[in-house]
Amino acid sequence: MNIENFIQRTEVLHKRLADLCQTASVLPWIQEDLLPLAFKELYNSSKIVQLAAEELYQQNEELIQTRNWLETERQHYQELFEFAPDAYLVTNTETIIQEANFTAAKLFNVSKQFLVGKPMINFVPLEERQHLRNELIQLSQSDRVRELSIRLEQRHGELFDAALTVALVRNPQGKATSLRWVIRNITERKQLELAVVKNDSDLFYDRPVDKHSKGETIPLNPLVIWYVCQGLVKLSTYCETGEEVLLGLATTGMVFGSSLTSLNIYQATALSDVELVSIYAAEIAASPTLSHTLLPKINQRLQQTESFLVICGRRRVQERLHHLLQLLKREVGETVAEGTRLSVRFTHEDIASACCTTRVTITRLMGKLQEQGVISFDLKKHIILKDFD
Repeated sequence: MNIENFIQRTEVLHKRLADLCQTASVLPWIQEDLLPLAFKELYNSSKIVQLAAEELYQQNEELIQTRNWLETERQHYQELFEFAPDAYLVTNTETIIQEANFTAAKLFNVSKQFLVGKPMINFVPLEERQHLRNELIQLSQSDRVRELSIRLEQRHGELFDAALTVALVRNPQGKATSLRWVIRNITERKQLELAVVKNDSDLFYDRPVDKHSKGETIPLNPLVIWYVCQGLVKLSTYCETGEEVLLGLATTGMVFGSSLTSLNIYQATALSDVELVSIYAAEIAASPTLSHTLLPKINQRLQQTESFLVICGRRRVQERLHHLLQLLKREVGETVAEGTRLSVRFTHEDIASACCTTRVTITRLMGKLQEQGVISFDLKKHIILKDFD
């Protein structure tokens, strides 16, 4: 029985009871006290039922409106999912595909009806599968959204580079129920990046080369970013006591400039003979290719600066020195028979400024490391790190 029929029947019942009650009350041969109490209660109850029915009808109308609105919203988001420019997948925790949008089907060259039910791992080349499994294990342990670059395979075997964003979904009880995937084809971007790497020389082709000898201070211009063609540049500032603080090292292929810092005092010093080319900020803003080339180099400089900050934040001087030598090994180390040789000669003063300590302390600690056989020096006083991890 639907709600309209129920309300109609309650109204008819109520009307009949009202007529019967009125008739019984006016009949001369029926005394008032003989009118059954139950009859009056039945009449009153019918009035309550009628009011409840009307309220139920109103609530039913509101539910119908809400359902229609939800259906409209569902359809709206289904269309957004279906026609999104990126490929979207929903899988269970075993990577079996449960939902896929049109872009995903096109990306994998498979019809939607054949895509659903297949394991996502089927589209991963054999050599990449363990990497993906490891990433999913880490995702299940941390619940953090994972972003990774991996090669995927279309239906007929064509490979492409893909950027994956994977999120884990849990139910209210905390149990993992599904995975949500966003997949982007980045093959063209990868090719562009490779082309940019191969064409770094274009940055200084036909540009004047600035040469500076070891120990020279390099002039800085807020409108210019320097690109290091050859050599090593020390970037530093000075604290209130006048002590130098090492901020970074710009090696071959890196960039630096006063526009990349907010420090009032910022100094660039050649630690070896260097060759530089200048690139104006206005050029970078006007050239997407130049911007794309320099962005990872600027990012590299910022990451290196953060590494120096972490070193300064360590409590013990021995730890600061240890991590600084690790950083220098990574940035300017070159493999030799004895271990890893730092290609630039660093004075104890340079190391002390990077470790936020005194030259005397560094001399003492370096002496201990040399006694332990951890470090040694070549004829030009370059530090050689032996099995240093």
